[in-house]
Amino acid sequence: MTSNAPRRAVLTAALAAAAAVAASNAQTASAAPAAAGTGTPAGRPAQGGGKGAAAADPAPVDYHGWSTYPDWLFGEHQGTLPVPGSRPGVRIVRPAGTTDYTDPHTGTTASYEYASWTSPVRRLPHPATELVSSWNAHTPAGTWLQVELLGTYTDGTAAPAYVMGRWTSGDGDEDIRRTSVDGQGDDTSSIYTDTFAIDDASAGRLLASYRLRVTLYRKPGSGDTPTVWRVGAFASNIPDRYTVPASVPGLKGAVELPVPRYSQDIHKGQYPQYDNGGEAWCSPTSSTMVIEYWGRGPSAADLSWVDPSYADPQVDQGARYTYDYQYEGCGNWPFNAAYAATYQDLQGVVTQLHSLNDIERLVKAGIPVITSQSFLASELDGANYSTSGHLMCIVGFTAEGDVVANDPASADDDAVRNVYKRAQFETVWLRTKRITATGSVGSGSGGVAYLYFPVKPSPGQRRALESVGVV
Repeated sequence: MTSNAPRRAVLTAALAAAAAVAASNAQTASAAPAAAGTGTPAGRPAQGGGKGAAAADPAPVDYHGWSTYPDWLFGEHQGTLPVPGSRPGVRIVRPAGTTDYTDPHTGTTASYEYASWTSPVRRLPHPATELVSSWNAHTPAGTWLQVELLGTYTDGTAAPAYVMGRWTSGDGDEDIRRTSVDGQGDDTSSIYTDTFAIDDASAGRLLASYRLRVTLYRKPGSGDTPTVWRVGAFASNIPDRYTVPASVPGLKGAVELPVPRYSQDIHKGQYPQYDNGGEAWCSPTSSTMVIEYWGRGPSAADLSWVDPSYADPQVDQGARYTYDYQYEGCGNWPFNAAYAATYQDLQGVVTQLHSLNDIERLVKAGIPVITSQSFLASELDGANYSTSGHLMCIVGFTAEGDVVANDPASADDDAVRNVYKRAQFETVWLRTKRITATGSVGSGSGGVAYLYFPVKPSPGQRRALESVGVV
């Protein structure tokens, strides 16, 4: 239940006073020059949870993704080629160069050919204090990719080229170890595992625009190539808040999706090399539930490495293939979304949502939502545990509007279904600051959610996704 706690805690100071400077920087943001690159294609709608002008939103969030064939035609190609089809993407057509990479987790140095695609500039409708990227890709054995953030601050200066992740779907001898990169920062911002954050929003410089650069790697002379189907990011400016007003229930009657139920607790002590199971596996356990809800999952051959005496081996699979070797845990948000998208015709996105009304629209359309929250046991009736960071899956709502959650922090699979009071849940999920059991100030996710959905969603699902800014 603490898989994402450490890097969330350090973000509390970074978000302080964000609301106070947002308005004063809004005009600067709109006028500041963005990083060089091709502009956003004409006609692409601004995204931000279906809100109106950014100034009217006290907690603005902008998710933007590139996933269509026209998307891949824009931007800057260096050795990459757009690929049409039912799942369009971008891949290596000819290497742009060769480089050596020393894997910090194995000590192995190997040569790789590489090529890259850099997105058009995304000029934010609001200055941002935080950004998290996510991606969907296929990486044959021995190939991998790197995602970088190329940002511009509101005063027109450039941030460093930040590595947001080095990722491969594999975990074999030919593969690098998927990893976040620590120690990145300048005098304005830092990277905390998977999260870009402004260190002191009161200083005045926020994020005004960005590009995402995806570099694809393969062994020299190999005909294999990674294929990237989606890359995007949410950028937000969530003010410090200990509480949030409860939203008014928006559904007529109860709704509950038939999402499988899996407990993380029954895996305690399994596979220490992947963070030892139990409370550390909330994120991959939640991801596994939703992957299976969509009728996907690992094959028997995929699971052959798992001890046959272990129940629910697909959860062990999820832990292994979401594990971040630098973070030493399975709670890297983009790695979970990328893992979900390795299954046929599934997409995975990390974003922030505004309220439970957003989740209601998604659930009504048949899309369960994985949420990140932290709380004391006294703050969420029925949980019976405290956590500095925990993922669970929202599968429905009662007729009264309370939250039906598949909470993996349960003694066994039969105990996974829980009902939590609406106002309590909304606060522990949406807040950015909280008081811990020791009286110190802790942090919250500000509404972070994983959304997994089909490559070709139904019309109702598409409308629900568009309503929360995901297209």
